[in-house]
Amino acid sequence: MIDLKELTNDFETISAKLQRKQIDETLLSNLRTRVAEVKKLRIELEESQALQNRLSREFGQLKSNGGNLSALHISVNENKGKIAALTDLLRGAENSLELDALGVPNPPDDGVPSGASEDENVELKRVLTPRVFDFTPKAHFELGVENGWLDFELAAKVSGSRFTVMKGFAPKLERALIAYMIDFNESRGFHEVWLPVLVSRKSLTATAQLPKFEADLYLAETGERTDNDLFLTPTAEVPLVNLYYDEIIAAEDLPIKMTAHTLCFRKEAGSAGRDTRGMMRQHQFDKVELVALTTPETSDAMFDEMVSCASDLLTSLELPHRHLALCTGDLGFSAAKTIDLEVWIPSEGRYREISSISNTRDFQPRRAKIRYKEGKTNRLTHSLNGSSLAVGRTLLAIMENHQNADGTIAIPKVLEAYI
Repeated sequence: MIDLKELTNDFETISAKLQRKQIDETLLSNLRTRVAEVKKLRIELEESQALQNRLSREFGQLKSNGGNLSALHISVNENKGKIAALTDLLRGAENSLELDALGVPNPPDDGVPSGASEDENVELKRVLTPRVFDFTPKAHFELGVENGWLDFELAAKVSGSRFTVMKGFAPKLERALIAYMIDFNESRGFHEVWLPVLVSRKSLTATAQLPKFEADLYLAETGERTDNDLFLTPTAEVPLVNLYYDEIIAAEDLPIKMTAHTLCFRKEAGSAGRDTRGMMRQHQFDKVELVALTTPETSDAMFDEMVSCASDLLTSLELPHRHLALCTGDLGFSAAKTIDLEVWIPSEGRYREISSISNTRDFQPRRAKIRYKEGKTNRLTHSLNGSSLAVGRTLLAIMENHQNADGTIAIPKVLEAYI
């Protein structure tokens, strides 16, 4: 969540940053007005409570002296009623303000390139050179169907579109990739965590999937939606960050570096007609995630470390890829800055996203109340997250980049011990 105090005290700066994310200044101005109204109500309530304490003391003194209590009794009751009314008003105003604030994205860092859409993302570098084939490379879904590894019709029979049944070589490669990715990340200092895949509404709100992206989430319970709902996790980022919900961490325990494999579930509500063939965009997929909690002073270095970790993992799998700095128009809701890694897909003759590494600064920790103790002061941590990697997309990238003319697949050397 954005810092409402900073929005009030430095409105022009915060407003200018959020306008780069296409947020209307009028919305922010109205939000600032609401902050002032809540502050005014809070002061009025505190003054009424102070008056009540004073009247109560006077009432006690007058009663012990045998004085006339009737007039003072009326004042006490009237002020008590005013306190009750102000308490209700303040609670409603605070809840409304918080709901509106939860809908405002994280301001982008100053260094994030400006742009209206993904077309204006900035390529930073390329790693490895795409292979030149002496035959026409096939798409992963062609290879998968011809070899009996991928069955989309059977998956549709069981679950509908955007699901895959894997057989033979494919599930073996999927399991090998997951094990290798976790081992690779652990070698870089990210400790493995095994997680639930059902997450609460509170957890999803803390990491900013809710309330904005509810249409993309699978609700695991039927009936009317409540605060106690459970959802299928869209990414391991959600449970990993929420392991530290409302915690105060000792400064010497930072940074905290975690990696986890989970099944992930997304409705892909906004992707109708996109990537309908194959495994590029699925409702259910495996993903290995990186998450870190740091001090503000070390979060930039951790960001670079996480980008390198994911990029080096791709390099070890002999997969050509490139680094893209996302522009403001393509930057995620909770991200202050993001670098996407895109892997080369031979059948399409282009790069496609396979990892996204983001620094949320203190945006998620403010929502999740994750702090660390520095001396006698509690400060918000910074949180970072990154795919390392989307397993299904890695599998299809290996199939396409390492295919042979006879339809077989050459296994990257680093995976040989895992298969």
